[in-house]
Order: sequence, then structure tokens, then C-alpha cells
Amino acid sequence: MKELASMIDHTLLKAEATREMVYQLCNEAKKYGFAAVCVNPYYVKLAKEYLKGSNIKVATVIGFPLGANRKETKAFEARRAIEDGADEIDMVINIGALKDGDYDLVREDIEAVVEAVKGKAIVKVIIEACILTNEEKVKACQLCEQAGADFVKTSTGFSTGGATIEDIKLIKEVVGDRLKIKASGGIRDYKRAKAMVEAGASRIGASASVNIIEGYIQEKN
Repeated sequence: MKELASMIDHTLLKAEATREMVYQLCNEAKKYGFAAVCVNPYYVKLAKEYLKGSNIKVATVIGFPLGANRKETKAFEARRAIEDGADEIDMVINIGALKDGDYDLVREDIEAVVEAVKGKAIVKVIIEACILTNEEKVKACQLCEQAGADFVKTSTGFSTGGATIEDIKLIKEVVGDRLKIKASGGIRDYKRAKAMVEAGASRIGASASVNIIEGYIQEKN
């Protein structure tokens, strides 16, 4: 169980999230040993406080969920998140710019966040694969690598779809072992999570993390 739990970002990004919900999220993360909690920027400092004394990381989202902010705004968000205690940054690319073929802008957008955290946090780049063509997915992955990101992440969970096995395999073909892959969006049970890992994901983003672990325990018993 610990091995699987250590690959999961226990996620709460709902607009209606409250302090009590963040507290519960952190308690569940400590109980099961999740890799990180992923919360909106407003709750980074609070989550860091709740998790004090544990090894669980605090992740947050930047330019979320549309990715259409200017790079300077994303860089500011990232710097503030680091000041508040974030260990991991999940940023959304400029999807429209990618579709326009403005690849320099997309790369510079990612670079701005990578530079802003200056090695103080890992950077996961959300490409929102569900609204990209395969060619655009490949290009997005290449730009993530060029910009110095640590992870390619499939989805925000707020668009038309989430992670798919096909997308994980495609991303793996492009980045190999040079970047890691985070599968996120629509992963609600152990069977689905296991399939993502087998396809090449090294991190799972899920709000149904507890259900995933409980499913794992049931299967093993």
C-alpha cells in the first residue's frame, strides 16, 4: 500500500473548499502516506502548517485551470506559493498559444515558472491533453523538456476529459525517462490508477485517493 500511496497527490481544488476540508485532506494524507496534498494557492500556507512534522509535500496549481494568464503572472504566483511553503508547482500551459503554433511563447511561459522557483520546487506542467491533437501533445511534451520542467501532467480535471492510457503511453514515448509523468483527471479507483502506472505514470493526481487505496487493500486481501 505504501508504494502506491507514495505515488498519489491527494487533491482538493474545488472552489468551495474550506479550511475544514483542507484539514481532512491533510489528515488523510498522513494516515495513508500520500506523496503530497494538492491545494489551491490560498491554502498552501495552511496545508504546510497542518502537515508540519510529516514528509508529505504541499503542491499547488498555477495559472489554473485555463492557463491563459501572462507568464509574469504565473511566475509571481509560483514565487508566492514557494514563500507560503509549496514544494511542488503544477502549472497549466498556454493552450491557445500552443494551438496557434506560438511555441516560443509556450516554452517561455514554462521557463518563467521554472526560473521563478529556482530549484526550490519541482514543476509539473499540465498540458490538458483532452483538448489537444496527438501532434500538439507531442509538441507540448517537447516544450516541457526544453523549458526544464520535471513532469508532464495530463489534465486539470476541469476540462472535457481526464487522463487516458493512450495519452500516458504517448507522453512516455516522447519524454522517455527524462521527465516524469503525472496522470490526473478521472482516476477514481485502484484499477484505473494501476493501469496508469503500468502505462508509464509515476504520479497520480486524484481526489478519490482514499478510494484508490481502499480498493488496493481489498484486492490484496
